[in-house]
Amino acid sequence: MGTSSRNTESGNHAAELVLTGTGTSIGVPVVGCDCAVCTSDDASNRRMRSGVLVRAPNGEFVIDTGPELRLQLIQNRASLVQAALFTHAHADHVMGLDDLRIFSHRMDSDLPLFCEDSVEQAIRQMFSYAFADREELAHRFAAPRFQFQRIVPGNPFDVLGLQVTPIRLHHGRLPILGFRIGDVAFCTDVSSVPSESNEYLQGLDTLILGALRYRPHPTHLHVDAAVQLAKKFKPRQTFLTHMAHDLDHATLHNELPDGIEPAHDGLAISVRGG
Repeated sequence: MGTSSRNTESGNHAAELVLTGTGTSIGVPVVGCDCAVCTSDDASNRRMRSGVLVRAPNGEFVIDTGPELRLQLIQNRASLVQAALFTHAHADHVMGLDDLRIFSHRMDSDLPLFCEDSVEQAIRQMFSYAFADREELAHRFAAPRFQFQRIVPGNPFDVLGLQVTPIRLHHGRLPILGFRIGDVAFCTDVSSVPSESNEYLQGLDTLILGALRYRPHPTHLHVDAAVQLAKKFKPRQTFLTHMAHDLDHATLHNELPDGIEPAHDGLAISVRGG
């Protein structure tokens, strides 16, 4: 599905957030599954692993690097990704990291990776070749060039002309991050929001919130819990993401309250105030 804007206010905007993947860790369709969603002809039921492309005033960056990153960037006509932000280090959020290799070589500089210390440690272990002695590489294109930038929940930082605020969230027992950029907040894989993070989810135009399935789950919000959280923070609009094949897009769209919708791959959202 092509990129389409769902923020209906008019005017030119300096930044845009594109949901390049709205699926769960195994994606939709699920390999070998013949359920109604996996065999659906509705393009909105085809969901790559979680991913975000941000078109900032001074370039492009991504949030997470899932396994289909290259395909997502091609599909959404990305040109030069200059940074990556990470919510956490689970495989469906980091395993496409090597797809950033082309950009560090095009820029001839290290590509910054903004993350917490625990995520840096996991990435260094999973992609050890990227951090080996460069003199030992067979050729200079053999590994990407990265530079870690440590971030702390509640402490804003600048990326390509946008101010980004990391938000502490819980993914079961695992502490992870969401990100607020201007009047938009991206909160995937969340199961609960600690009280100290409430202030960062106030006054939003758009909240993007993970909602795995209808039934409760130990490490993710389910649909009813996500709806209640959206009602608590009262953004103008909420889009549900990180959805499994339990959720049919059209059915869910008709069931949700006004102001809350299921997202789809390629959904573009204008960002203001970043």
